[in-house]
Amino acid sequence: QVQLVESGGGLVQPGGSLRLSCAASGSLFSINVMGWYRQAPGKQRELVASITKGGSTNYADSPKGRFTISRDNAKNTVYLQMNSLKPEDTGVYYCNAQNRFTRYDYWGQGTQVTVSS
Repeated sequence: QVQLVESGGGLVQPGGSLRLSCAASGSLFSINVMGWYRQAPGKQRELVASITKGGSTNYADSPKGRFTISRDNAKNTVYLQMNSLKPEDTGVYYCNAQNRFTRYDYWGQGTQVTVSS
């Protein structure tokens, strides 16, 4: 089993920055890809960014150039640095980890990000 705990969400003004953290624990040998998803009110959950154990990254178009995903394997933690935040970035952000053998997805509880003046 894998447990994921997100933190770092909050209320920020447009143009501001926020740094999310996801601490992973459990049977981490099976995890390669981890990522961040978000879900805005009334919208489908969407991928924001992902990262492999080796550091290869992938970003959705809208946050590309503004967000940076990173990973500290020693701490079993994935981060999402969010800069130049826009109101449309508002939503619940979920940490995700995939079992590379079974393709099973693990999810954190989510952390709220609100961008508003």
